[in-house]
Amino acid sequence: MVSGNDLESALDRVRADAAGPVAGVFGPSSVTWQIDREAVIFLGAGRALLLQLAHPWVAAAIAEHSRTFADPIGRFHRTFDVVFAMVFGSLDRALLSSRQLHRRHTMIVGEMPVAVGPFAAGSRYCANDIPSLRWVHATLAETALMAHDLVLPPLSAEERECYWTESRLYGALFGLTGDDLPADWAGFAAYTAAMAQSETLTVSVAAREIASQIFSGARPWLRPPRWYRALTASLLPEPLRTGFGLELDARDIRAAENALRWIRRVYPKLPDRLRYVGPYQEAQARLSGMTGPDWMTRCLNRAWIGRPQMDQRGRG
Repeated sequence: MVSGNDLESALDRVRADAAGPVAGVFGPSSVTWQIDREAVIFLGAGRALLLQLAHPWVAAAIAEHSRTFADPIGRFHRTFDVVFAMVFGSLDRALLSSRQLHRRHTMIVGEMPVAVGPFAAGSRYCANDIPSLRWVHATLAETALMAHDLVLPPLSAEERECYWTESRLYGALFGLTGDDLPADWAGFAAYTAAMAQSETLTVSVAAREIASQIFSGARPWLRPPRWYRALTASLLPEPLRTGFGLELDARDIRAAENALRWIRRVYPKLPDRLRYVGPYQEAQARLSGMTGPDWMTRCLNRAWIGRPQMDQRGRG
């Protein structure tokens, strides 16, 4: 389990390897910024969530400690607020977000209500458990790249290796050390493939209920479109797709393919102001010496993180 001291040791490494106080952990020349600035990464949000839910500890923690059911939009904003603060925030903001996440996780502990996969009823879970953190980190890193490559030119082998090197630094913001993560992209790909086929990932009743609530929509206007649900299902490993009860018929496949065809044609032609997420644009404004984001970036930030400015809580 990652203790407070473990986290601070990991953050020492982040400070040593960061791009700079203003540029943040990664900076504008990083592959991470190249990928995560793209609004199209939202195509993978459903996949990442379902992969996380497939870990019984994560599903139990969300079911017992999260407001996902009552506030799905709030959960979306909180998730992207943390991710984008770590990626695009100033160094101080990224470190603050890391510590806030760790403190939040220290309160997420409990016992498995029923046996699921290899986890016995009554076994304890903790959100700061290293295997759970490693899996959540993996779903974010892998899915962002997958969503990017669905629409935009895929990264080269060298860029993928660089991306994974940066992802290991991203893992340090969770408190994960070099020993906790694969050394290279091949090792990371082997880890995710093994996890997809392992008993560790077992879709519990709680996981299915959460997924059904999100993808069916508690309110009609919150329901994801058919093509998005179909695309999400198609990106999951077959055992997990079956576990979540996600069936893909010919109509679903056509809907996803048609949507992707349209997105691939239109998305690269969008102006940068619409194509790139608000937190990235705020970071660019910070690097240019502006005191804060302009009105359009503030509007984009509200859509992505639920508030107008990413760095406002990291000042001082």
